[in-house]
Amino acid sequence: MFRRMSSNTCWLCKIFRAEENGISSKLSLEEVLQWSQSFEKLVTSKYGPMICKAYLKTEHSNENIEFWLACEAYKKITSQRKRIFVARKLFTSYIQPQAPNELNIDSPVRKAIIKNIQEPTQSCFDEAQKIIYMHMERDSYPRFLESKFYQKLKQSLQSNGNNSMVN
Repeated sequence: MFRRMSSNTCWLCKIFRAEENGISSKLSLEEVLQWSQSFEKLVTSKYGPMICKAYLKTEHSNENIEFWLACEAYKKITSQRKRIFVARKLFTSYIQPQAPNELNIDSPVRKAIIKNIQEPTQSCFDEAQKIIYMHMERDSYPRFLESKFYQKLKQSLQSNGNNSMVN
């Protein structure tokens, strides 16, 4: 649950909607500062992907992180039936030409996925995921770090004396 904060931080409350997202741990200044060390630290932290996704949504460019996160979840699927269903959903949402969230991946990777989608494996999206990761690391990540969004988040936590945003 969020505690009352200054009007400067209410934008964060709207993003989180703590109850809807089931946030029960604490977002700390330490975690937020670690995000600036590397893109890997951002995407592997507890709240980094959610915060970055919220930022990218404000830029209307959140399809890359959504795809990357979906691939991370996809790799954990053990049921072949579910894997086929999710693979087709990923394909129609992100990979196929003119997909609603079509990704910027090269033609050979796209063709390989099209070929493998009939019998999808755990790794059939790995190459596309690597390309998207590199796009985000080179483009989205530096913009995120320089954004008012990230700067305001750090400032909010620093002004709260390193207290967390969430109880």
